[in-house]
Amino acid sequence: MNNYTFEKLQLDELKELVKLHCVSSLGKDLIDKLSPSKDISVVKRRLAENHEAKNILLNSNHIPLEGLFNITEIVDKVEKGMILEPLELIKIEDFLRGCKKIKNFMLDKEFYAKTLSSYALNITECDYIENEIKYAIKNNKVDSSASKELKKIRRNIDICESRIQDKLNKFITSSSNKKYIQEFIISKRDDRYVVPIKSSYKNEVDGVILDTSSKGSTVFIEPNSISKLSIELISLKSDESIEEYKILSYLTEMIFEKLYEIKLNIEIISEYDMVFAKSKYSLNNKCITPQVNNKGYIKIVKGKHPLLKGNVVALDFEVGKNYKSLIITGPNAGGKTVALKTVGLLTLMVQCGFDICAKEETEMSIFENVFVDIGDNQSIENALSTFSSHIKNIAQIMNLSNKSTLVLFDEIGSGTEPNEGAGLAISILEEFYKMGCITVASTHYGEIKKFANLHPEFENAGMMFDKDTLEPLYKLIIGKSEESNALFISKKMGIKENVIKRALNYINEKEYNLDTVKNKKIATNDEKEKSVIKNIYTDYKIGDKVKLLDENNYAVVYKSIDKFNNVEVLYKDEFIKVNYKKIELYLKAEDLYPAGYDIDSLFISYEDRKLEKDIQRGSKKALKKIQKEIRNNNKIN
Repeated sequence: MNNYTFEKLQLDELKELVKLHCVSSLGKDLIDKLSPSKDISVVKRRLAENHEAKNILLNSNHIPLEGLFNITEIVDKVEKGMILEPLELIKIEDFLRGCKKIKNFMLDKEFYAKTLSSYALNITECDYIENEIKYAIKNNKVDSSASKELKKIRRNIDICESRIQDKLNKFITSSSNKKYIQEFIISKRDDRYVVPIKSSYKNEVDGVILDTSSKGSTVFIEPNSISKLSIELISLKSDESIEEYKILSYLTEMIFEKLYEIKLNIEIISEYDMVFAKSKYSLNNKCITPQVNNKGYIKIVKGKHPLLKGNVVALDFEVGKNYKSLIITGPNAGGKTVALKTVGLLTLMVQCGFDICAKEETEMSIFENVFVDIGDNQSIENALSTFSSHIKNIAQIMNLSNKSTLVLFDEIGSGTEPNEGAGLAISILEEFYKMGCITVASTHYGEIKKFANLHPEFENAGMMFDKDTLEPLYKLIIGKSEESNALFISKKMGIKENVIKRALNYINEKEYNLDTVKNKKIATNDEKEKSVIKNIYTDYKIGDKVKLLDENNYAVVYKSIDKFNNVEVLYKDEFIKVNYKKIELYLKAEDLYPAGYDIDSLFISYEDRKLEKDIQRGSKKALKKIQKEIRNNNKIN
């Protein structure tokens, strides 16, 4: 499988919904890494875990996973030989305590979840590490009780600091020093005790200047009377740091010795976080755990696309038993693409071990490959047209497919000349059938539907369309193909009955009636004769077919020449004025149309033409407009 398939079927978006139920980044990371499995035994195990996890959730008030933070980065530091800080040790302690809670909880749930409960047996309890950290680290720092030596050093530090405080208090309270002092306080600079002295008296006080205020009005002096004690304090602080380092090293070493077990604990806790997130998602969305097979048989009963919101029409779908290829037809915007994506995403979800929103009778197949060709893949960078990019993708899929492959094609063969597109699509579908693939394709081509009717391993299916309301029903019926409904909609739009019948004949028989074109004048190759016609003929009449010389294309005269020597013509659904010298007569109206023909019908308003085109491509806005007109007519009648 490839990332293109995951992107088109929106697997990552589905994962984001499941991740919302994780309690830590441990489970989220595992879901991100989760990929569809090709092994049916792995898929069955994943789905069985979901079932057990749901049982636990339904019979428990609380899952003790909260507070189990991701300690992977801390473990990496230990692996690299780095000494942990007190705060990091506290996180290790919290994690180990949480592991013990979840272990006891899961072992107690063997009745509801035999498999999940057994995972807890592999969780290692590290009580002595937990206790040592708890004893040595308090308030995010190494506690004095961590060792006798540290306790002794800190007691000596307290004594030394007390003596320094006494001497400095005597210094600032001495009447002889009063005039030198800026503020009667004792402060610190670089962890050494100082007194703020007016800068003008800095040479009058015996001591070392350690700092100066930003304005320069104050200097901070360590008086000579405490210099000996300051040196002693620095030495004691150094001893304290060395002793703290020894304690932190000892605790880190204990963790290092149990690194394998702790890493295994992380894996198991991650698995629990992921499994319970999957089961919470399943319960919240009323999902089921489907039956699975590896024979290519898919039966979806009332399945729903998990990313669609609102009142979603459920999908009933089947392939792989009586037929291996399914051709889906129906109107534009009728739900064909959604049906393809639903089948594809539900398949990927099951192979990832996610429950799906469907009925209990649903059965899904496990495939080695799932490939799709959906959407517009036009590439500007590689100068590929939509058709070329689709064919390139299909060629890659064909090279990678085998008999355990699900292939989904949206509008196969589209983007090129219909006859060639239909023929190529049939050949491609036939090749995938010969390879043993399960194939589902949507199309508008009637030739593909005919092929599916004739082939014993192909079946047609149609997206239903309400012919009364002109609305798609988004319901798939297998065994019945559906038309694009262009002729039906055209009739509703007011196209004449004889036009509809003639179009139907053209579609079915491929025989075209040319009797209406009589005495057609063939353009001569003689450039002089063309020039004469162009220059002397100015009596253009409504319905005449003329050639636009600048455009090298044809138009129909709407209004004859005016006082400005311009002729108004209908060109590409727009009325434009062209100077009579820039057009030439191609065929007169009387030679094009039979006697009594309503020439005004040629000039249906542009809005009506646009509406017709919108209807043909399945525009919901156009359909609603027709519905409104139908309702208004009913009210009038």
